[in-house]
Amino acid sequence: MIKIANVSKHYGSFQVLKDCTTSVSKGEVIVVCGPSGSGKSTLIKCVNGLEPFQSGEIVVNGISVGDPKTNLSKLRAQVGMVFQNFELFPHMSITQNLAIAQVKVLKRSQDEAMDKGLKLLDRVGLKAQADKFPGQLSGGQQQRVAIARALAMDPICMLFDEPTSALDPEMVNEVLDVMTELAHEGMTMMCVTHEMGFAKRVANRVIFMDQGAIVEDDSKETFFANPRSQRAQNFLAKILHH
Repeated sequence: MIKIANVSKHYGSFQVLKDCTTSVSKGEVIVVCGPSGSGKSTLIKCVNGLEPFQSGEIVVNGISVGDPKTNLSKLRAQVGMVFQNFELFPHMSITQNLAIAQVKVLKRSQDEAMDKGLKLLDRVGLKAQADKFPGQLSGGQQQRVAIARALAMDPICMLFDEPTSALDPEMVNEVLDVMTELAHEGMTMMCVTHEMGFAKRVANRVIFMDQGAIVEDDSKETFFANPRSQRAQNFLAKILHH
């Protein structure tokens, strides 16, 4: 579903990604973790062309992301993306937030888009909030709306960029529960997250990044029981003992 081959990226003279290679099969859930500034978010944003990269290749469902001829808007409509900050339109109701891209990009009728949005709100446990505005919802609820909005586009895979890091601790689980359900339904997912409990529960593989490079790419069992690099061992020791 997603193939990343020898991808490198620079910001001026600073190299933010170094020769990254991995792949995600259909139905796989991959957790990408690592210290701050290791390139995790940049890597995931390269997958749907939100960040350009200078060398290497990324192919999503047979489409080359870096090819200048690729219609990135069309590709992004197929690749659901959930950000750290919810990116909802504050002046629109929750259902309007879910309908707008369906109407504009997928050319669905307003009624069809609203109907699909309501079904997905029900799925993430928020049907009762349909007529409210984002500012009237908690952070966890807004993030669940953002997931529903991504699902409304019928994506072939989902990318999550630290979806719980801006939330109060009490709200983290309600978002992880929705993500866990998606994983169990067979959605192909790449998740940048520090939630190691989620990784242990749901991931097929864990990718550990440091200083722009993929240092480990292993099954979750191997990664948690026996990380090969000292850097990953130190990272896990810090993150699992608090």
